[in-house]
Amino acid sequence: MRAVVSGLVMLLAASMFATGALAAPVHAIAMHGEPALPADFKHFPYVNPQVKKGGKIAYGVVGTFDSLNPFILKSMRTTARGMWDPGFGNLVYESLMQRSQDEPFTMYGLLAETVEWDDDRTFIQFNLNPKARWADGRPVTAEDVIFTFELLRDKGRAPFSNRLSKVAKMEKVGERSVRFTFTEEADREIPLLLGLSPVLPKHAINVETFDRTSLEPPLGSGPYRVAEVRPGERIVYRRNPDYWAKDLPSKVGLDNYDEISVEYFLQENTLFEAFKKGVVDIYAEGSATKWARAYDFPAVRSGNVIKETFKPKTPSGMLGFVFNTRRPMFDNIKLRQGLALVFDFEWVNKNLFDGAYTRTQSYWQNSSLSFLGVAADNRELDLMGDVRERINPAILDGSYRLPVTDGSGRDRNVLREAVTLLREAGYSIKDGKMVDAKGTPLAFEIMSQNAGQEKVALAYQRFLAPLGIAALVRTVDDSQYQLRSQSFDYDVIIKSFPSSLSPGLEQINRWSSQTRDRQGSDNFAGVADKDVDKLINNILQARNPEDFTAAVRAHDRLLVNNSYLVPLYHLDAQWIARWKHIGRPTTVPLYGYQLPSWWDERAQ
Repeated sequence: MRAVVSGLVMLLAASMFATGALAAPVHAIAMHGEPALPADFKHFPYVNPQVKKGGKIAYGVVGTFDSLNPFILKSMRTTARGMWDPGFGNLVYESLMQRSQDEPFTMYGLLAETVEWDDDRTFIQFNLNPKARWADGRPVTAEDVIFTFELLRDKGRAPFSNRLSKVAKMEKVGERSVRFTFTEEADREIPLLLGLSPVLPKHAINVETFDRTSLEPPLGSGPYRVAEVRPGERIVYRRNPDYWAKDLPSKVGLDNYDEISVEYFLQENTLFEAFKKGVVDIYAEGSATKWARAYDFPAVRSGNVIKETFKPKTPSGMLGFVFNTRRPMFDNIKLRQGLALVFDFEWVNKNLFDGAYTRTQSYWQNSSLSFLGVAADNRELDLMGDVRERINPAILDGSYRLPVTDGSGRDRNVLREAVTLLREAGYSIKDGKMVDAKGTPLAFEIMSQNAGQEKVALAYQRFLAPLGIAALVRTVDDSQYQLRSQSFDYDVIIKSFPSSLSPGLEQINRWSSQTRDRQGSDNFAGVADKDVDKLINNILQARNPEDFTAAVRAHDRLLVNNSYLVPLYHLDAQWIARWKHIGRPTTVPLYGYQLPSWWDERAQ
């Protein structure tokens, strides 16, 4: 009898290992494939581990803030930069894991020392680092993790409020571990998103008042504490000398200043002038015209200000005039395709931007995820199924390109092609106006946010006019722009859709049927298409790099085919100017420059 029992135990154990129910702790997790760095890695490859910490830096931003809580709805439009910040770093709050900026989507231990999960990703378990401490010296506990997820679910803003939506059970396991077991609807990205989630101190938060704006310096586990607050004007952070993770491999070479200040300005021009005077140490430039013409000031000529161009190895993303398909006129693919052809990129690039830009043809241009130049193979065609019948053959075989005009703003050949599409959409020119079958003129409003957007919108208005299309350009202030964009109260809007090498749940927020009528979502085009939903799901369910690449390319093809927007342009580079006392590592990671890895040369 004992032998039978022993045999059953061994069989059960073997079965559990075979199905992935048991998992060994690992130091890192990746969305696809394996982490690049071994368990005994010393630091990320894009930092300088020998840098001496000290000195200070002043960042500058346009805007204001009235709260130090970045996780509630009331802080969305008035942001306290630095608290939880992808650009300046998470100075006060920390996540369970730290993302590597040199890999598509890989995370290494931070608050969580190790992780356990199964091959099917039915669960993930975060094992907290026993050294993890809050700034007051108290340990970070499993109870803190559970408290945080429940608090943000009940009182936080998206996406933090949605992180438990596909979690069937969250439980403390052992002394320092928290396990999340997923529902059948969960996708393979959910475990990684949990790893990127913040952890807040249960003992230092008043649940009752958490969702109210507050300027009281919070308690975190991060490398800095809030030292000074001037509401709407300035936040100063000072290093915590007892920061628990300063020698952790995922933090070595980062967080190098003793003091970080974030200075707020009402206008971009004011911020730039402050940079020229040395009030701000770094200026990230987004204007091709300014980069070419505005940096002939004394500090540049003397070498005190250094201009640098970085070449990230990331996708282009997509910037464009977005058609609101909730408006009946734009719920017509032929109309959208025709209007997209009218925009004369060559004229705009030459006359407005000194030829600095590249035309964007794909949402993942400049990466292996783009469809450009790649014919859909059998793997991709199988993922598409019947959807392939809807897609332009030139897009399917990868040869599709937007037409190159003669740069006149009225290229007859291109306009003739646009008119053909508009005619197929049911429009024709009568008495100098483009009208539908009922004689209603084709007219719409383009809402812009600033002078730069307005300049491009006015150019588009000019291109549309010869076809009898009336486009009204309306530039509104920031509050009205935010209100109208969040409530989808516009005909056409200019929006940017950044792309990464690890697209996932953000595609639902931008393009899926379930977010079409969700105010505050990024589904600015109002897309509700079962085929788009299907292709997004293929991305989320991909189990290996080959299926993932095929799924993203298929999604890219359908988005381009459906012409939800007029593709504009992108830069193949990042432009940044810095005062020479700010140093940086020589290695630039996959995602481009990383400000948290820079330092003050005066402290060396």
